[in-house]
Amino acid sequence: MIFNRIKMALYATFLTNYYGFKLKKAASWEEKKVLRVDYSRILLAKLNIEIEIKYREKFPAKGKFLLVCNHRSIIDPLIIENIAQNSSLYGRWVAKKELYNSFFFGLFVRNGGTILLDRESSQMNLFFNEIKECVQAGDSLYIFPEGTRNKSLEALGEFQGGAQLIALKNKLPILPIYIRSNAHEVLSLSLKNPKNKYKIEVEIGDIIDYKDKSMKLQERYKKEFGLA
Repeated sequence: MIFNRIKMALYATFLTNYYGFKLKKAASWEEKKVLRVDYSRILLAKLNIEIEIKYREKFPAKGKFLLVCNHRSIIDPLIIENIAQNSSLYGRWVAKKELYNSFFFGLFVRNGGTILLDRESSQMNLFFNEIKECVQAGDSLYIFPEGTRNKSLEALGEFQGGAQLIALKNKLPILPIYIRSNAHEVLSLSLKNPKNKYKIEVEIGDIIDYKDKSMKLQERYKKEFGLA
């Protein structure tokens, strides 16, 4: 089991940095999207994990959206890239400063099309200005509103306030996605027994109007996916 984990860690590190270099040389956002999808597809296939999408037809083929998703595992971004691969959406990930400086993720994150969120900064204007520029350029935004991975026994962690504010300030419809399977547990099983096949179930919700203030985003998200 330990050998399998080490072997996969080395492979994933190589693949992530290899694609990080390719992303650095990419000439367009379209090329970056193709590379991100390829990376996700290869790594999920290596892990023998299949993504099963419920209500796939609800995922928009085009447009600009704030995609929000729950967050339990380091492979959650791979799952989102897998879902979005057949649409014309190009999503800019909101990424924590820690990921920019990570040995494992840093090169990929810096070059993959992300917006840096530095929670320690006293000036958030640069962050919101960059978001505005990306939206004006036609990009969508992908964010985990819990802010960090949910390691509790609860199905959902507390949402931070930023996601709903971002949607309102930039007039972005909200696209909710729920990874119903515990992706962290599935990943752990895959690392223990890589020859077995695994499945992660994902559900796509109805688009939420950014102007709708009838309830907080977390409450609406819970209602949408039956988590209340």
